[in-house]
Amino acid sequence: MSNTRKLLWWVFAINAGFFLVEIVTGLLASSMGLVADSLDMLADAIVYGAALAVHAQDGQRKAQVARMSGYLQLALSVAGFFEVVRRSIGAAEAPDFRTMILVSLAALAGNAISLFLLQRIKSDEVHIRASVIFTNNDVIMNIGVILAGGLVLLSGSAIPDLVIGAAVFAMVLRGAVRILRLSR
Repeated sequence: MSNTRKLLWWVFAINAGFFLVEIVTGLLASSMGLVADSLDMLADAIVYGAALAVHAQDGQRKAQVARMSGYLQLALSVAGFFEVVRRSIGAAEAPDFRTMILVSLAALAGNAISLFLLQRIKSDEVHIRASVIFTNNDVIMNIGVILAGGLVLLSGSAIPDLVIGAAVFAMVLRGAVRILRLSR
């Protein structure tokens, strides 16, 4: 197995694992930030799986995978914005800030490891560049959820969590647009 494939497998496993952890804890803690980040981790895991599938194929196929991942991210961001709006209209309860912070710290460590592994892949191929964009966004999102958890603690309100949920989906949208441009 090539070094690139090994690294992609590790990044895939990290993202798939954190999707499961964050979706469960996000739902239990009523945290839109954790749910948003979990869906982003799912999309990333799908993209890494697709990158593994086309690793040895031609550039056109890799561009198609990158384009597909961009559309997936676009769909997730739109669905996420609808959920944030739905929760904003209702009386959303303040999420469990402890869970938000602890799980996001763990996810931050996982994303930092993923970014380190991806940067070891010396490639300008579009599917690898798209993966680096996803992971850079993930690190920023994790920091945002940690900050939102602190603000939930200070305010006792769900608003910081909803704001970070919307911000996560905005970053996902921005990443989707960047990836769609790269895949042309």
